[in-house]
Amino acid sequence: MRSLWPYLYIPYRYLIFAPFAAVATLFFGTLTVVLVQFLPARTASYIGGSIWARLMSLATPMFVTVRGRENIDPRQSYVVVSNHRSQYDIFVLYGWLGVDFKWVMKKELRKVPALGVACEKLGHIYIDRSHPQAAVESIKQAGRTIVNGTSVIFFPEGTRSATGRLGPFKKGAFMMALDLNLPILPVTITGTEKILPPRSLRLLPGKAAMTIHPPIATEGFSHGNLAELMEKVRGIMEQGLEEDDSI
Repeated sequence: MRSLWPYLYIPYRYLIFAPFAAVATLFFGTLTVVLVQFLPARTASYIGGSIWARLMSLATPMFVTVRGRENIDPRQSYVVVSNHRSQYDIFVLYGWLGVDFKWVMKKELRKVPALGVACEKLGHIYIDRSHPQAAVESIKQAGRTIVNGTSVIFFPEGTRSATGRLGPFKKGAFMMALDLNLPILPVTITGTEKILPPRSLRLLPGKAAMTIHPPIATEGFSHGNLAELMEKVRGIMEQGLEEDDSI
C-alpha cells in the first residue's frame, strides 16, 4: 500500500491542491496589498503570510515540529540564516518561525502574480543576483527596517540544495549582520525535501522539522575575519541537520 501511495495522491495533487494553491496565493497576495494600506506591515504580513503558509501546509498536508523556540527574544532583531532544501521551507518559516521578518529574495520573484507585489509592499528585499554591487546596495537600504524585533531572513546557500547537504555560503547575510551589529539566528529545516523535492513537482504529504539554534553574537568579528563567522554558523547548521536527519 505504501508503494501505491504516491500514485493515489496524484489526483488530489492536480485536481484539488493545485487549484487551491493558485486561488489561495492570489487571494492572500491581493489581500495583503490592500491591508498594508490600512494596517501596520507587521499585521498585514501575519495575515497575508503566516495564515497563507499554514493553510498551504494544511492542504498538502505537511505537519511541522518546531524545536528551540525559546532561543528567540521577541524584542530582538536577528539576521536569520536557514538551509534551503525545498520551496516548502518558505511555508515552514512563514508559518512557524513566529517572528516578524523581511525576506531577501531574487528579483525574478517580483513577477509572481499578486505575491510579488505583496512582498514588495511589505518591504521584503528584492536583489539582482546578476549585479552583486546593486544587490549589496539593496540590502543596505533595507537595513533601516530591521529594528524593534523585525528580523531579516537569508538562505545563505542562495539556492535549494539538490543533495540535502549544505552548499557553499554567500557572504551577504553575514556582512549585513556585521554592518547592523545584529546577532545571527541559525535555523535548520528537514523533511521538506521529501514533500517537494528541489526542481520537481512531485508533491507528497509528509512531516517537516525546524530547529531554531541559539543566536550567535557578532561581537569580535569583522569583515577581516568574516570567513570565521561563516564557518562557525555553518558548523552549527551542519550539526543540526545531521541530528535531525538521524531522527
